[in-house]
Amino acid sequence: MMFQAVLSNRDHPEYGTVSIPFPIPRDQYAHCMELLAALEIGDAVKADCKVEEVDSFYTVLKRTEMLTVNVEELNYLAKRLDSFDTGEAAQFQAMAHKLELFELKDLINLTFCCQQATVITDFSDLAAVGRDHYMNLHGGCAKTEELDALDGEETARQLIENGGGTITPYGVVYDNGMKLEQIYDGRFFPCYYYEPNVITVAVTSKAEPEDTEHITWLFLPMVQEEIDRALLRGGITDPADVRLRLEDSQLPNEVDALLDMEYETLSDLNELAEATDGLSKVDMEKLGAVVMLAEPKSSAQIKNLVESLDLFDFAPGAHSPAEYGKYMIQQSGHFDYDENLDAFYDYEKYGTERMNEEDGMFTDRGYVAYKGFFRMEEVMENRHKNGMEMGGLSR
Repeated sequence: MMFQAVLSNRDHPEYGTVSIPFPIPRDQYAHCMELLAALEIGDAVKADCKVEEVDSFYTVLKRTEMLTVNVEELNYLAKRLDSFDTGEAAQFQAMAHKLELFELKDLINLTFCCQQATVITDFSDLAAVGRDHYMNLHGGCAKTEELDALDGEETARQLIENGGGTITPYGVVYDNGMKLEQIYDGRFFPCYYYEPNVITVAVTSKAEPEDTEHITWLFLPMVQEEIDRALLRGGITDPADVRLRLEDSQLPNEVDALLDMEYETLSDLNELAEATDGLSKVDMEKLGAVVMLAEPKSSAQIKNLVESLDLFDFAPGAHSPAEYGKYMIQQSGHFDYDENLDAFYDYEKYGTERMNEEDGMFTDRGYVAYKGFFRMEEVMENRHKNGMEMGGLSR
């Protein structure tokens, strides 16, 4: 938790207050929206939450107290600040103080440019100050040989002697010509990867041109209410009005290649992301091979395959009958392998015999075979589970 905010309804103080953690955890998002709705606040777009109190390491945020803000902007700001190290925190707070920023839109935009400023909190190590200042002037990066050749103390002295510093509670800040650019326009949040996600989708309205900058970014999986509210911020109320673009994915390339975003739905993509969230690296490799064998046509079918991975055998790295046979005998766990008898195993013969009895194929990732009772098409359509349930009832 980056900070806790006590919020109320400005027009109806008699409704009381609610304390919300920011950033709002995914598993608490729907509940927090319910708490806000009980006070008739928490609109996805409008600023309707009066900030009664902010409890945070970022004391500069105290200046938002008594302001009326939008909860989604407050949540986005918290996500941005949660990624900052100590130096960036000092830069943000010092520049917010210097520029006398109060509005969330300005504070959000400051998170994208405050790294250009230099903040001196300790004058006892001028070499470190000069080095940090040099890095700030060069976008936070410099070659090792540049830093080795740099006279940090002299650089710091020139900075201090040239003046232009502003004393703040967070140190002496030099803006270095920083301009508060409008990265955030007050409606569409810039793309920002706060935490690991499976699928990143850029959503735009079909009423907008294809190259529009009015993009709603979804980082799947997400709770449905968060998706709905994000679309509302983007002015999208009709699911048929959306244009989807796959921006990024942690899924195997074989899966990405099968996703036709012209025909996919956000609901199906979110379910796929939910099903694959937390899959091990081995299972991701297996999924890549499974989709090559099964040839699914949609994210819904891929999701059903994910939930049925145990119906497939996978020998990673096996690209010949001998390699497949060796994997099955040595590593699959189906046999008690004795390395002292290795010379007596006919891996190629065993691998060939198994392949002749299986519905499988070699892929770039290894050998994969289907071992289920129902046809793969039924598995992809999820009809096999209904069949198993009916079979269980009939017995």
